[in-house]
Amino acid sequence: MVAEISRQIEDSIAVKQAVLRDPAALAQVERVALVCCDSLRGGGKIVFAGNGGSFADAQHLSAEFTSRFQFDRAPLASLALATNSSAISAIGNDYGFDQVFARELEAVAKPGDVYIPITTSGNSPNIIESIWVARRLGLPTFCLTGQSGGLANGLCECIRVPSQVTARIQECHILLGHILCGLLENMIFKAPGGPGREEYA
Repeated sequence: MVAEISRQIEDSIAVKQAVLRDPAALAQVERVALVCCDSLRGGGKIVFAGNGGSFADAQHLSAEFTSRFQFDRAPLASLALATNSSAISAIGNDYGFDQVFARELEAVAKPGDVYIPITTSGNSPNIIESIWVARRLGLPTFCLTGQSGGLANGLCECIRVPSQVTARIQECHILLGHILCGLLENMIFKAPGGPGREEYA
């Protein structure tokens, strides 16, 4: 059993090392941070969505924005789709489960927002439907996926984790999400001439 535990830890480390050694992937994360920073500074918000474990990740990352991550500061505008169970049941019943993210995104998104859907396969039908809505609304969209990117890869920019194992992909997604949170906090609140806690709202 100890050998299996060690193997899984090594597998997780190997995936992260693969991302670390990929300059294109690192540049992608930097680009997402810059786009999100422009959005937040311009009064926009960061919108997350996902299913299952990725739903939990979407809520987790959104909470890091609206609460705090590394230090005390003003809240950053963010939300995770489908956290209202009444809305999920209503949209699912009236329009189908494939529309639970798309319909809510259409209702709450505005120009200047950024959309970050999360799907390990890149093929989740409700995520794909929401990406179509984001395209129609003109939202910059960056999808966190697994190795292939799936259907999402042809619809928006995908940050593809080099693994086909769901657990390893999700572990890397939350790492990348935490990096994004930290970068944005530093850019907005610690940049020279940046706002203080009371100034940013």
